[in-house]
Amino acid sequence: MEQKTLSVVERTEFKKGPAKKLRSEGFIPAVVYGHTDPLHIAVNANEFAKKFKVVTENTVIVLELGKETREVLVKAIDEDIVTDTVKHIDFYEFERGKALKTHVPVHLVGNAIGAKEGGTLEHMLHEFEIECLPKDLPEAIEVNVDALGMGESIHIGDITVAEGIKVLHPEDQTVVVVSAPKAAAEASDEEEEETEEAAAE
Repeated sequence: MEQKTLSVVERTEFKKGPAKKLRSEGFIPAVVYGHTDPLHIAVNANEFAKKFKVVTENTVIVLELGKETREVLVKAIDEDIVTDTVKHIDFYEFERGKALKTHVPVHLVGNAIGAKEGGTLEHMLHEFEIECLPKDLPEAIEVNVDALGMGESIHIGDITVAEGIKVLHPEDQTVVVVSAPKAAAEASDEEEEETEEAAAE
């Protein structure tokens, strides 16, 4: 489980004017919510940018507010695509020892047999929604595709995850598939149509 720290300060003004002033001073307005009352904070923009090049929902962040610490996950980031800056962050504070629901990325490993034979490897589900204790939260879930042949697929029910992790998707949901080349697929469809027509005659 990945874990990082972030120094924050509490803020008492929540309107647009004070928020704009905060941003001009190099801070990002943010809020912490969860099992306690919402806490409005400000995050140092430079520190956040240096520590979090990529932010995912399974990154545990320890917020340091004076002598107090809070363990949180990032639930939402409001970004300005024009200036490429973060305007606001929503943090979710979870309870230690209690299961939480979040999303983790899915990493494909290996080289599918079907892809080597000319098929196209299609990654259908890029992240899993899971439920687990904070201590069991994985950085990612790996799915090995080495044995995947042409026209074959891997579903949620085919994947084994670590003990203590529950995947919250239907077992028949497709995660990855090797599709046949378009020309081959069209030829196969034509053969099926000819067979059906011959049977009808």
